[in-house]
Amino acid sequence: MYEVYNGMENNIIIGDKLQKTRELFDLGDKQKQIPVVKNRDYEIKIDNLGMNGEGVGRIDGYTIFVSGALPGETVRIKVVKVERNYGFGKQLEVLIPSKDRVKPKCRFSGRCGGCQLQHMSYGLQLDFKKQMVKDALERIGGIDDPVIYDTIGMEDPWGYRNKMQFPVGLQKDKLAIGFYAPRSHNIIDIDSCHIQHEINDQIVQIVRNYTDNSGVVPYDELTHRGFIRHVVSKTGFQSGEVMVVIVTNGTNLPHKKELIEALRKGVPGIVSIVQNINPKKTNTVLGNKNIVLWGKDHIIDFIGDIKFKISPLSFYQVNPIQTAVLYNKAVEFAGLTGEEVVIDAYCGIGTISLFMAKRARKVYGIETIPQAVEDARINALENNISNVEFIAGEAETVVPDMIGRGLQIDVAVVDPPRKGCDSKLLDALVKAKPKRIVYVSCNPATLARDLKYLSEKAYKVVEVQPVDMFPQTSHTESIILLQK
Repeated sequence: MYEVYNGMENNIIIGDKLQKTRELFDLGDKQKQIPVVKNRDYEIKIDNLGMNGEGVGRIDGYTIFVSGALPGETVRIKVVKVERNYGFGKQLEVLIPSKDRVKPKCRFSGRCGGCQLQHMSYGLQLDFKKQMVKDALERIGGIDDPVIYDTIGMEDPWGYRNKMQFPVGLQKDKLAIGFYAPRSHNIIDIDSCHIQHEINDQIVQIVRNYTDNSGVVPYDELTHRGFIRHVVSKTGFQSGEVMVVIVTNGTNLPHKKELIEALRKGVPGIVSIVQNINPKKTNTVLGNKNIVLWGKDHIIDFIGDIKFKISPLSFYQVNPIQTAVLYNKAVEFAGLTGEEVVIDAYCGIGTISLFMAKRARKVYGIETIPQAVEDARINALENNISNVEFIAGEAETVVPDMIGRGLQIDVAVVDPPRKGCDSKLLDALVKAKPKRIVYVSCNPATLARDLKYLSEKAYKVVEVQPVDMFPQTSHTESIILLQK
């Protein structure tokens, strides 16, 4: 099995105990000799995997994390960072390789931050993600020996992303479009990405040519100068419809006719070209204002037999093949018979809500982004589903209000962002006493934290199913059933 480190100290110290604890740490530092020196080379045996898929080994009991190393391997490293209890090493050479080591498909692997696991066999990737969820539930959630199934993987774990979101900038005075390098905002200029839909390579090349030929200056996030910030695309895997979004640091897009013509000629299936205005000095990709340059303001796609309208600001799962697997499992965990009232918190454009509504008596979907709520309502109409109601607002505010006004619910579904559920929402669900809670999570740590809270409030974790929504990366999705 693989040991996953969360890198967090959970002790909370107050008052004069804090100073005494520091003194003890200082004494311990004097007595404890760190057995490695920064910038020196060492051989190390890798025993486990860390939470980001990096190898974990020890030199004289001192823990070192090594990106790109696998359990069972012996590697030569250069120590690049030394902390009190652990360090980081740069892999220089694999001396004894693992049977699970494979040649990365992408020539940018290791430099680009888009993927972390291309050097790892797909079977080991699935095992690692199951263990990552299990460790989080046991260590953070305090859930002993949870019933956790093998990760559901893909037949073909490549080319699965229906959304591209590439920053545009300058690197050494040259145009760069691609993913950020790991743990930085340095853009790795790439011409092809193997986890994206293949159409995105053509889109990037067209935007690259436009930027070079128009004299438009890419955005510099340090100075807040420059114009083009990101290029975003959304592709309907079933419909074939494509949207291209150009994110800019202002309104006036130079030579836009030439850009529109190039995209229309060079991108099969394109139905929407949008300019998104984001003038804020922020790491958030999209701003709130959209200008349709050509075509529609949305694309259409299907999950199973349900049709969805997808706008520039709408959240839509990036892997449509695995999304169908995930949502069918959510319906299974909900145990719907046609008589249940369901709340779907963080509902987005209504994807899970509509799946549930086809098998429930009534579904309420709550979402904070008004445009997503409008799309959800249109999606319900387009699919002739009338037993669903979508409400705009923060789930942690709307759900307690609904429960306070006497709404009786049988099943609650939550699919929060990476930060997990707000405590007010969890309190409201506990008060409402649904028979079942179906929790969909993209972050094992916050998932475990929330499950611990619900477990202390008379809910039992019954089943856990990891789903590999993001092959070749260290991210995973999980779906959990809790029962009263």
